[in-house]
Amino acid sequence: MEILIVTGLSGSGKSTAAKYLEDLGYFCIDNVPPSLLELLVSSLSEAHDERGENQRFCLISDARALALRDELSPKIARILQQYPQIRLLYLEAQAEVLLSRYKQTRRNHPLAQSSDLTSALRRERELMAPLREMATDIIDTSFLSGLDLRDQLIHSFQPGQEDFITLYIESFGYKYGLPLDADIVCDVRFVPNPFYIPELKPLSGLDQPVFDYIFSFPESGDFLDRQLENLRLILPFFKREGRMRLNIAFGCTGGHHRSVAFVEALKARLVDSAYPVFVEHRDLHKQATGGI
Repeated sequence: MEILIVTGLSGSGKSTAAKYLEDLGYFCIDNVPPSLLELLVSSLSEAHDERGENQRFCLISDARALALRDELSPKIARILQQYPQIRLLYLEAQAEVLLSRYKQTRRNHPLAQSSDLTSALRRERELMAPLREMATDIIDTSFLSGLDLRDQLIHSFQPGQEDFITLYIESFGYKYGLPLDADIVCDVRFVPNPFYIPELKPLSGLDQPVFDYIFSFPESGDFLDRQLENLRLILPFFKREGRMRLNIAFGCTGGHHRSVAFVEALKARLVDSAYPVFVEHRDLHKQATGGI
């Protein structure tokens, strides 16, 4: 199990970082009161010892807990002493950048209840200084775009995955509608339909006879080869644009035969790729009723 504690200055991008960390597989818990941090870390550690599950947790705690903010540094210090494997990520930004961000969002700073914003920012920086000293990782977001922050998080917490993008490959039936989250839709209804062959009708694209029938047509293999070529071309550019996932959908009439076989074939072609691949057959459980 991996536990990451995230803290830092208000307005430095902790919420944005949490979204990217979720994409990296962390279960994020935001705005944890300092008094609960030790209990939560202890509970997660005990659960891991009992179950042995390899999970990743991100706990975010900062100056938003007004009444308890003075507890934050000593609580985290004790946690890091007891659990040296836990990493502490501290996010910060220059004062003028934070001031500009607050003016743009018009949100209240947690320490600006009885002082001006400039004084609140200075007070928070002083308050959080001990945590900055303890931090295992520090990121200054002053001049980082969202994508730059994402890349730094990947580099720090998922090294070797700088080209990280997850591929979701889905089969579906057009009669049930297009997948709403599909980025790329491939229509494979140009392949002869196994539904009209009596011995293949009750089977699906997961069954070898159906798979062999579909790819007995040269156009099936040619079409799949071209989709692979397209993926090799566009994936680096999707990554450059900050995409963490790409949904590719293959559709046939009912989502039982042709689309399922194409998804399985593409998954097999990508098994040795650097990209995580997940497969779903959306309409496979629905009753096959045929059609063109």
